[in-house]
Amino acid sequence: MNEPAGAATAADAAASGQALVLFAHGARDARWREPFDRLQARLAAMLPDCAVRLAFLELMSPNLPDTLAELSAGGARNVLVVPVFFGQGGHLRRDLPALLDDCRAKLPGIRIRCAAAVGEADSVLDAIAAYCVACLSASGD
Repeated sequence: MNEPAGAATAADAAASGQALVLFAHGARDARWREPFDRLQARLAAMLPDCAVRLAFLELMSPNLPDTLAELSAGGARNVLVVPVFFGQGGHLRRDLPALLDDCRAKLPGIRIRCAAAVGEADSVLDAIAAYCVACLSASGD
């Protein structure tokens, strides 16, 4: 897997035991992942002692089980999975909990927590609203 510049290696997870996994849906078009790669790179720069990864539900790799296994092998002991989804749809209500339960059973040496979808946070909605207002202002209409 190609790591973005500044991304921590699996061995870096052993230093702090901390890891962050951005969990996205995936798409057939490879360009779709570009903003997620940029987000991963930004977080890696902000969290130099934390292994920051990107994993996908489907259509792209790596998948979540492979990512968590790699982090565990690298020494991660406390992993936070952050769904980079706008809301809590079926994938996050059904598919992700089952996937996490399976990973927890296979990787008993690590603690795997899961945050709510990023779109559920008011601060994210505020940032999107500010972006929309800025775009409207910039359009001159």
